Amino acid sequence: MRRAMKIVKGYLLLIMAIILFACETDYLPKPKGYNRFDLPDHEYIALADSFPYSFEYSKHAKILKDSSWMAERYWIEIYYPQFKADINLTYKIISNDDSLKEYLADAYFLTAKHQIKAYAIDESITKTPSGKTVVYAELDGQVPSQFQFFTTDSTKNFFRGALYFNTTVQNDSLRPAIEFVKIDIVHMMNSFQWNDLK
Repeated sequence: MRRAMKIVKGYLLLIMAIILFACETDYLPKPKGYNRFDLPDHEYIALADSFPYSFEYSKHAKILKDSSWMAERYWIEIYYPQFKADINLTYKIISNDDSLKEYLADAYFLTAKHQIKAYAIDESITKTPSGKTVVYAELDGQVPSQFQFFTTDSTKNFFRGALYFNTTVQNDSLRPAIEFVKIDIVHMMNSFQWNDLK
């Protein structure tokens, strides 16, 4: 009988030890999850020919008239409803060498404004298949605009764009959407042409 009692006591001690150790795990909160993006295939359509420029833009985006107080006639937005993203596009006529210098200075100034929050600003200069020069600026960090670009024919036309996301989500979580729209921007600029409007 004593032996049976010792065995029962041993089992009870073992069960109590398991229960005590099982409850001693430290609680760690789970990190916030990242947004899920279901990215569609890249498909493109041509911009209407009523502008002094033309290009192909994403089928998943909408062309909107720029509604800001300072908007000019050929300023538009390419809006991605799925990502709440805008590519703001501006167009200027070059009237003389001073106006070209002013537009170039503005483009660099608007990019440099983000230096306060940017970890890095990587600039690259590329040639499109049709021989146009495009300057791209990619901004890293928690900046409002993650990608900016411009092109000019240096005599008559100046075209600039900037990507913005209208969301409070951090840029590292937006990375898949940023990369998706960047591919569309590069395609847009590779298909870019100047139009002569009468």
